[in-house]
Amino acid sequence: MYTGVIKERLKNGGVSEVQTQCLALGDGTDYEKYEKNPVLDEKDLPEGASRYDFRDPKMWRREDGTYYCIAGNRAADGSGQVLLFTSPDGFKWQYRKVLAANNNRFGKMWECPDFFKLDGKWVLIASPMDMLPSGFEYHNGNGTLCLIGDFDEKTENFSEEHNQAVDYGIDFYAPQTILAPDGRRIMIGWMQNWDTCNFRTQNISWFGQMSLPRELSIQNGRLYQNPVRELEKLRQNKVSCQDVLVSDTVRLEGIKGRKVDMELTIRPCDGEAMYQKFAVRFAQNEKYQTSLSFRPRESILKIDRKFSGSRRAIIHQRRSRVNSKNGELKLRIILDRFSVEAFVNDGEQVMTAIIYTEQQADGISFFADGAALMDVVKYDLV
Repeated sequence: MYTGVIKERLKNGGVSEVQTQCLALGDGTDYEKYEKNPVLDEKDLPEGASRYDFRDPKMWRREDGTYYCIAGNRAADGSGQVLLFTSPDGFKWQYRKVLAANNNRFGKMWECPDFFKLDGKWVLIASPMDMLPSGFEYHNGNGTLCLIGDFDEKTENFSEEHNQAVDYGIDFYAPQTILAPDGRRIMIGWMQNWDTCNFRTQNISWFGQMSLPRELSIQNGRLYQNPVRELEKLRQNKVSCQDVLVSDTVRLEGIKGRKVDMELTIRPCDGEAMYQKFAVRFAQNEKYQTSLSFRPRESILKIDRKFSGSRRAIIHQRRSRVNSKNGELKLRIILDRFSVEAFVNDGEQVMTAIIYTEQQADGISFFADGAALMDVVKYDLV
């Protein structure tokens, strides 16, 4: 199912796009549009719902063979909502109810909703536009939202229990999930957003990219994310260092590169005062670097790409509060040629960012203000 657009001429001479939901039939490779499209249009919307902001359907088949579909919509109050539809056969659809309403809590319009059962809970993911920050949990602009709760399939009521951001970095939006044959719920996101997607650098032949596929789970009432385990098959050239004392800038033999899977464990030195700051710097040479820095007293992790080669006034830093006990932190940092994805505390949080640094900048270094101990395991991804 996909969103179709009908251009409508306005009285003032302008054009608006009326959004409808359509079907395409295929085998996973080749598709043909359904001859009776659209299958959902403005006639299927509840009172006050916008026909201009009605998009991003997610359809799935239930165990009894019938179908559910959700779609993002703008309500009469101007904020987002997720609409629920049902079908006996996937072709004839009926509006059921508002599954979840924003009520101006999390930004405005909600895009790209997804809804699925995971580890005994139900998870609703959406991408709100025009977000305002709430402490360190959400950030300005285009964000990601996860609502965890329960769904009664008889009454079709979704009750929210917990909310959180999906990604705490800079470039991650509109994630969607699939259910793998082995039962894993796997998510991929757009590694940009509406505020940064018009920026590109010179001399590159690509524009935009997607995140690594991530396996999802619910732990301690939160959404956890970790790279799909298949990524481990690409690991080569293991370098492992234990109990490395970091009290200034440290570089380690064999630890560099731009296609890297690296695990770090940071902790204070026994008997020493708490270190003030720890940082790992990558995509680094004399001119460029991107960093992740951690201040244990505030439990704040910051990503900083202001020295990554950008010449535009896009967001270069973002901070997140993370869980740390006695200054200990675990990071898994995955570098691709133009991106970093940092998984915190075995997937409790993730920070994602694009970097446009030239490929010759492949250094990795570690820094501490004070004294910290570090374990590091680094692989090349080949």
